[in-house]
Amino acid sequence: MSLPTIAITMGDAAGIGPEIIMKALASPLVRNFCQPLVIGDAERLRLAGERVASRLHVESLDDAREASYGHGDVECIDLNLIPADLPFGKVSAVAGEAAFRYIERAVRIVESGAAQAICTAPLSKEALHAAGHKYPGHTELLAALTGTPEVSMMLVAPKLRVIHVTTHIGLLDAIERIDAPLVERVIMRAHDTLSRAGVLQPRIGVCGINPHAGENGLFGRGEEAAKIEPAVRAAQSRGVNVKGPLPADTLFFLAARGDYDIVVAMYHDQGHGPIKVMGLESGVNITVGLPMVRTSVDHGTAFDIAGSGVADERSLIEALRQAADLAPKRASATT
Repeated sequence: MSLPTIAITMGDAAGIGPEIIMKALASPLVRNFCQPLVIGDAERLRLAGERVASRLHVESLDDAREASYGHGDVECIDLNLIPADLPFGKVSAVAGEAAFRYIERAVRIVESGAAQAICTAPLSKEALHAAGHKYPGHTELLAALTGTPEVSMMLVAPKLRVIHVTTHIGLLDAIERIDAPLVERVIMRAHDTLSRAGVLQPRIGVCGINPHAGENGLFGRGEEAAKIEPAVRAAQSRGVNVKGPLPADTLFFLAARGDYDIVVAMYHDQGHGPIKVMGLESGVNITVGLPMVRTSVDHGTAFDIAGSGVADERSLIEALRQAADLAPKRASATT
């Protein structure tokens, strides 16, 4: 089988995306499992390469079919959108617009078959909004670009996987939005995704919303009984190995211990907090439900250290590995 081509979007040019890309692609490990194709700005990558003392040569391309994937090269589909004097570490509508265009181009490249998955460096939501693209984040943007009505965010860290019922909305709005059909759909996405990845009969634990999962109605307003229990029963009737609602404060411990293969979290911080405790430097974000594979680092633009050359590339390397593992397999070319 030939190695999958992964389209890597550069993210916000004022953040750490360019430098973690240059660091990650210097790792010989990456070239062992994928062909990396950066969608971004070649000059910004060269500047980032100088900041991290990289010896890699950045090759500027117009078309993905021009890439040769030499081990000393960084192949970049060069959109040439970033001015040379754009400062690191500051929110910019110019960088926000560019980040949107990188993602848009990456989607089209995968749709054309020239790449098999997308891996995204971090963008700034503030910069994205300043450019007029009012999306809460990558997940919702990719759903819109691919015409996907509903997707889920899955986070992976060493010893823990989490999939979210809701993500970038306020807590009161999240509780209102959660209902039994939505919870069931997320449970099934978790089951199907892990099954395709080779996990037999994935063991799924579902968090409650309230402390102690409501403790039989003692806490909350009956959310567990109305919104979660019917979803769990419905998934069980379809043969899924799922339990819940369970108290979140113990479920994450049990999952990290190995009792569950994945946790279904009800809202953003319920799932993100444990993942980041378990491994912020190696966490990976996977969008589940898209017509293509998309993974991402599980950290932000880090404007406070952007351009300094000290950003940690390990999460990006792991995100590339996950993208390669999940990407559709291709037969080797015959001679």
